[in-house]
Amino acid sequence: QVRLVESGGGLVQPGGSLRLSCAASGFTFSSYTMSWYRQAPGKERELVAGITSAGGVTNYADSVKGRFLVSRDNAKNTVYLQMNTLKPEDTAVYYCNARRPTPLFTWGQGTQVTVSS
Repeated sequence: QVRLVESGGGLVQPGGSLRLSCAASGFTFSSYTMSWYRQAPGKERELVAGITSAGGVTNYADSVKGRFLVSRDNAKNTVYLQMNTLKPEDTAVYYCNARRPTPLFTWGQGTQVTVSS
């Protein structure tokens, strides 16, 4: 059974940083591109960042380029999202999923990120 467990969210001030983690199990993690998505209230889920199976290629939404960094540790079946210089517009629930190229698995609970002063 596939599990995707996001963690690391919280309340931060504008300009602050958070590091999100996604622990994956139930599939061959090292064979899949992994991506981060987010969904703000009243809006559709959007792709934020992705990283290929060996970590060699990354991509980012224009709204987060230069501020967010995605990485992965295949030995730990974990993908990370380092979020810097956070803005109120980054407030959302953040999710991870495998992508080939569309999301493959049932969504996890996500982790709430709130950026507010």
